[in-house]
Amino acid sequence: MILEHALLHVTSDRSEEFETAFAHAKSIISAMPGFMNLRLSRGVEQPGVYLLLVEWETLEAHTEGFRGSAEYQEWKALLHHFYDPFPVVEHFSPVLRA
Repeated sequence: MILEHALLHVTSDRSEEFETAFAHAKSIISAMPGFMNLRLSRGVEQPGVYLLLVEWETLEAHTEGFRGSAEYQEWKALLHHFYDPFPVVEHFSPVLRA
């Protein structure tokens, strides 16, 4: 299992619009081969910052499968215009779970 991590900086006056778009976009990503789980959380101290965590079966399911798909183009069109700056996406493999 690979955990994708991204901090999404959304212009504060567009948070509601972003959340609506993301609610639609989650059906795109969740239908992708290798997708396992997704969590989107909103910052308490910084309400315009969201934490996106996505679990993938493999790194390639995300980097090649999803990002190389036509569905990713729809995902981009729905969401990428909300980010300033554009997020850095990182991947993690599990070490310990409680």
